[in-house]
Amino acid sequence: MLTAGIASADRDSAEQLVASLQQTGLVGSVSQWSVPAEKLPDGSDPIPDVVFLDLPRDPGPCFAFAAHLRRLRPSVRLVACSAISPPSHQLLLEAMRNGVQDFVSRPAKPEALVEILVRFEGEGGPVDRRNTEKMIVVMGSKGGVGTTTVAVNLGVNICAATSSRAVLLDFAKPFGNAHLFLDLNPRFGLRDAVASLERLDTHFFASLLSSHKSKLQLLGGMLQAEEWQGIQIESLGRVVNVAQASSDAVIVDLGSQLSVEWSGVLQSARKIILVAEANVPSLWTLERRLATLTAFGVLPERVLVVINRWHKGDDESLKGIERTLKRPVYARLPNDFRKASRAVNLGMPLIENSNSVLGSSYRQLAVQLAGPALQAREPHNGGTLSHLFSTQGKR
Repeated sequence: MLTAGIASADRDSAEQLVASLQQTGLVGSVSQWSVPAEKLPDGSDPIPDVVFLDLPRDPGPCFAFAAHLRRLRPSVRLVACSAISPPSHQLLLEAMRNGVQDFVSRPAKPEALVEILVRFEGEGGPVDRRNTEKMIVVMGSKGGVGTTTVAVNLGVNICAATSSRAVLLDFAKPFGNAHLFLDLNPRFGLRDAVASLERLDTHFFASLLSSHKSKLQLLGGMLQAEEWQGIQIESLGRVVNVAQASSDAVIVDLGSQLSVEWSGVLQSARKIILVAEANVPSLWTLERRLATLTAFGVLPERVLVVINRWHKGDDESLKGIERTLKRPVYARLPNDFRKASRAVNLGMPLIENSNSVLGSSYRQLAVQLAGPALQAREPHNGGTLSHLFSTQGKR
């Protein structure tokens, strides 16, 4: 994954460029320098892979700064951002003399930056994307199977089990109601993020989140159906990229949405939790959703089937669906109507405790899905939950 830097004399312009870079999902960190600099970087300072020169009317100080960076790290890639488009012949010559390899118009759009960054990645060989693969998508085989319940409790338990920074993005359509499950009243939400894409960086994104006492942070969903009008899936993908840049884990509640426009977002997910119930309508749509995800280019091993509201008597029908799908059911979440209903009505997520098999199941599911980096933070639990989970998985 590339590291990036920005050299600029204009704070507003630099902030816009930071937002666009973070929305690409291709940079791991963004350093910033003010030009002219009070103190130039020295040999002890890490120089990023690619540095963007935010050219002012007089580009001389930026080019001098670029020349200094090249002396420290000859392999650094330099990109000039200019309000003059196309740049003049003289400006091009001066830029080339100072090692600039690309020009991009200001304000720089994420799409233009993606093209440049992907090319630089290719020149540098294979790129390790594990740091960006933080997204877990939760979707239902159909409406009413408890998708939001699973998403909320998964997020809360990831925070509890791994002490990680987790964000829940409520993309359910037409209404997002994850805040009700957490007893939160968000002041801002998804609509505000999409309306502010020009300046949506990790700092601004953090100001839109609502924090739950479990440490889970929520980007609230749409409260009115008409708020979805004009929303492009590409914009939601940029919101996801910023969320991944600012947290350890991102859980997306997609509700029961599934269309080809979502294929890019779904392909980038580390895992997709497909929630179903053990009844004919739910299992019928489950089979078709799995086929659709494969047609969208989603790797089959990234899609995990989770049966919600499971009864022991459901096992025979589940064995049949496993044979039909040629894949196992990843997890079974026991049916405990009383506890689940009380938790929803009180806005209290199910946190694992000794008296709750359902809560224990959510905790173990969270540990299994957190990934190696987050599992390393897991508090010692004596192995009891692991035994419970493995027993469920073999039923």
